[in-house]
Amino acid sequence: MDKEVAMMQLVIDGILVLVVVVLAWRSLNDRDLFRAVIKFIVLGLLMAVAWVRLRAPDVALAEAAVGSGLTGALILSALVRMRRREKVAAPSTASRSEGA
Repeated sequence: MDKEVAMMQLVIDGILVLVVVVLAWRSLNDRDLFRAVIKFIVLGLLMAVAWVRLRAPDVALAEAAVGSGLTGALILSALVRMRRREKVAAPSTASRSEGA
């Protein structure tokens, strides 16, 4: 019975590592910034799960709060502000090219 439980935990850990690596790679190589930020937030949550599996709940809580929560919210906020500024700047550049 213990061997079955240990094997199942090993399989779960292996899947977790694989998903974390793939998600990290995809979040870095995504052309859509919004999707990349969402993947980054999910990556932080999965890292918190990995810390729980390593029996470090204090680090897991910090990772969930800072790594995905606060950092993700700040990056998402910066992305929204950047897109707003692009929308405001876009008509002014179009009018300049038409007037010239």
